[in-house]
Amino acid sequence: MNNFEFYNPTRIVFGDGKISELGRLIPESAKVLILFGGESARKTGTLDEVERALGSRHFSLFGGIEANPRYETLIKAVDKIEKEGFDFLLAVGGGSVIDGVKFVAAAVNYPGDKWEVVTKGGTTIQTALPFGTVLTLPATGSEMNKGSVITREELQSKLAFMSDKVFPQFSILDPVKTYTLPPRQISNGVVDAFVHVIEQYLTYPVNAYVQDSFAEGLLRTLIDIGPKALETPRDYDIRANLMWTATLALNGLIGVGVPQDWSTHMLGHEITVLYGLDHAQTLAIVLPSMLLEKLPQKQTKLAQYAERVWGITNGNDQEKALKSIELTRQFFEAMNVGTHFSDYQLSSDVIEPLVKSLEAHNMVELGEHQDITLDVSRRVYTAAL
Repeated sequence: MNNFEFYNPTRIVFGDGKISELGRLIPESAKVLILFGGESARKTGTLDEVERALGSRHFSLFGGIEANPRYETLIKAVDKIEKEGFDFLLAVGGGSVIDGVKFVAAAVNYPGDKWEVVTKGGTTIQTALPFGTVLTLPATGSEMNKGSVITREELQSKLAFMSDKVFPQFSILDPVKTYTLPPRQISNGVVDAFVHVIEQYLTYPVNAYVQDSFAEGLLRTLIDIGPKALETPRDYDIRANLMWTATLALNGLIGVGVPQDWSTHMLGHEITVLYGLDHAQTLAIVLPSMLLEKLPQKQTKLAQYAERVWGITNGNDQEKALKSIELTRQFFEAMNVGTHFSDYQLSSDVIEPLVKSLEAHNMVELGEHQDITLDVSRRVYTAAL
C-alpha cells in the first residue's frame, strides 16, 4: 500500500425526513442563498421542505444550474452574493448543483479572474463560503468530497478542480427524494458511481487489501441493486443503499494508498462538452474500450475484478479479464445506457475533434502510468464507435 493522508470533514445526515435538521445545521444568524437546478425541486416539494426548515433565517433562491454546471450561469450567482451579502450557501440537487456551488463558494472572494479557480485546479483557493447540501440524485459523490467539474461553454472546456476549502460542511441524504427521479437519471447515477469505483480500483496491485475489498463490495452492490432501482423505484432500502454507495464511491476512502486512473472521465468530458451527451453516457462509451486498450497493463487487476466481482473462475487471467470487460459492458446496457457512439447517433466524424479538444486541454499523458497519449485516446474513441 502506498503512503497517504486522508481528510474528510463532511457531516452526513442520512434518512427519511432529515431535511428538518437544517435548523440545527445552519447558524441561526446565517443569510442563506439556496442554489438549485430546474423546477423539479419545487414541484416535488423539496424546496418547500427546505424553506420551512430554515425557519426565520433570511434566505433567497438561485435556480437554473445546468446538468453540466456552466461558468456563465454560476458567475451570476457569484455576482448576486457579492451584491446582497449572503454568508452561507445551500445546494439542493444532484452532483451538478453541488459542483456548481463549490465553484461559487470559492469564487466569491477570489481576487482577479474567477475562472482561475478552475484552470489552476483549485490550488490558489484561499477561502470559500461555508455551504451544505441536500442531495436529491445519487451519482457523483460530490456531497462528500472536495472535487468539482465546471463547464465554460464559450471556451468549450469542461475542467475539474479540487480543494480542501470546498468540502461541504454537511450533506443531507434522504433516499425518499430519489423516488420521483426519471429512470434515465437513476441509470446514469448507477453507471457514474460504478465508474468512479473502477477508476480507483482497476490499475495495478499495491497490496491494498482493505481498499480492494471495499471497492469490490461497492461494485457488487451496484450490480445487485442497479436494476432493482429501476424496477422498484419506491423501495426505500434499495434507494438508501444506492444513495450511500454512490457517496462512498467517491468520498476519497477507497482511493487512498492506491494508484488511480481517471482517463475515462477525461475522455468522457470532451464528449459531453462537444456533443452534449450525459456524463454517464460518455463513461459507458469510453470505459470498455479503454479497458480493452490497456488490457496488458491492467490484466492482473482485471482478473481479480473478474473473480471477486463477477464470480468468474474459469480460464486464464487474460480470458477472465476479457470476460469481465464484456460483463461490464452488458451491465451498462442492462441499465439502459448505451456503450457505443452509434447508440447516440454519432459517427467517426467525432474522433478528430475530440482528440484536438484533449490536446487543447493538455490531456496528453493520462492514466496510472501517464501512457495514454493522444494516439492511444484516438484508438479508444475509434474502438467505441
